[in-house]
Amino acid sequence: MVTRLSKTRPVHSRPPTSEHDAAGPLAGMAHGLQKQVGDAMAGLLGLHGPRMSKVDTAWLRMDSDTNLMLIVGVWVLRPHLSRAALCQRIEERLLKFPRFRQRVVEDAAGASWMDDPDFDLAHHVVTEKLPRMPRGREQEALQDRLARLTMEPLDKAHPLWQFHLVEHYKGGSALMVRIHHCIADGIALIGVTQTLVDGGSAPPEPAHHHYSANLQGAEAWLADTWIKPVTGLTVRALQLAGESAARSMQWLVQPQKGVEQGLHGSLEAARLVAHATTDLAALALMSDDSSTRLKGTPGHHKGVAWCAPIPLVEVKAVGKALNCSVNDVLLSCVAGAVGAYLNAHGDATEGQEIRAMVPVNLRPLDKAYQLGNQFGLAPLVLPIGIANPIERVYEVRRRMRALKGSMQPIMAFGLLAVAGLLVKPLQDAFLGLFARKTTAVITNVPGPREKIHLCGCTVEENLFWVPQSGTVGLGISILSYAGGVQFGVVADAHLCPDPQALIDQFAPEFAKLSTVTLMLPWGEDKS
Repeated sequence: MVTRLSKTRPVHSRPPTSEHDAAGPLAGMAHGLQKQVGDAMAGLLGLHGPRMSKVDTAWLRMDSDTNLMLIVGVWVLRPHLSRAALCQRIEERLLKFPRFRQRVVEDAAGASWMDDPDFDLAHHVVTEKLPRMPRGREQEALQDRLARLTMEPLDKAHPLWQFHLVEHYKGGSALMVRIHHCIADGIALIGVTQTLVDGGSAPPEPAHHHYSANLQGAEAWLADTWIKPVTGLTVRALQLAGESAARSMQWLVQPQKGVEQGLHGSLEAARLVAHATTDLAALALMSDDSSTRLKGTPGHHKGVAWCAPIPLVEVKAVGKALNCSVNDVLLSCVAGAVGAYLNAHGDATEGQEIRAMVPVNLRPLDKAYQLGNQFGLAPLVLPIGIANPIERVYEVRRRMRALKGSMQPIMAFGLLAVAGLLVKPLQDAFLGLFARKTTAVITNVPGPREKIHLCGCTVEENLFWVPQSGTVGLGISILSYAGGVQFGVVADAHLCPDPQALIDQFAPEFAKLSTVTLMLPWGEDKS
């Protein structure tokens, strides 16, 4: 519910001069009684504290025995990072965001955010030791621990986040981070974690009242320094729907504005409705995904893997030579790697395709200070059966261009909001329809261009993995950082028991694309 606040007029003490004025005391009594009844009903239903949005509620209740809605990341640092220094930095900066001191309280109508009366940083920052491994194989132990953490539920009696510090790892340290998706989406959370780094301004104290037109507090800092620039990159990269999508997103969140505009723009509204209806039908009528060994019923264990960085300048050079975007090149490598992995296991892939859901940021820039989840999902069909790397990258480019103007990400956001209104069994059934049509979730996030530092330590590697829902068993993350691009995979151990074998296909696929690009005739228009 949106409450409109108007300027109050000064109240002068005077005797009532009309029947309306005489009713003032009675109206006050009625208002007081209404408030008492409302408070009583809120108490009966347990509706206390800031309410969780329906989309965030959907993410909260999406946890299952086979997939937890945890965003998991790791920073590899040098030299060693001490727990004391990390805790001090968290106290000074991360805890300026109220969400990280609040626990989730579920009730009959959804969920609320409540301050944790027993908040203890010791519960959220823990130290660990990895098994001793032969030199050169230390990463395997870190990967195994990360895989187990993706399936360890967070304690709902406390705020839903946890940092795991390995103080001694490969001559430095490793910091593993777990944050529940109901707190915020990936774009916002990357911005939040950047408040921890050296050299960045710490977010100011959060405002205690509603946000003014000039954003205040920690969330305002986040909006100006991180979300707005990254959102701009996302919009320019995907060019999904321009002003029409932004307007329709506004109407979705605030439908009363569409009513207030009356007949003005009614033709535009009719066009948007027709466009939305078409895209919603396409989303709802998607066929089930191709049957491959990566698609099936997931188990209760996962595997995690990542590859060495690929120089971003080389990716850009290939894209420029082929008149393709960096995103086209990277997604083509994903398709090629998945196809090569399946071929290596004896599976025929000729003519095969798999569908991946690609998150698209929908957060309006003037609302960027808010945490929570404000993104949609664009279904992208990857041509894993095209062996020729040039043919494959052009096909990926064609499909990405076909997504321009699509309102499917907005429709997906709306469907998540609807799911948040349902009881969990109905929500699971509702979202399960879409999980059957998807093999993977793929995220591509631009990270810092230069290496960042935490408490005097250099972050040498910066990786993250997003959760999968329902029966989806494969997550692929692409993150650019400090001049390199790294691919990461989190996979169900039953469907993909050797994720390292899959991740090892990414670099060779890019190498093949790069080599063939160099062999093409120079001076020809590659369109």
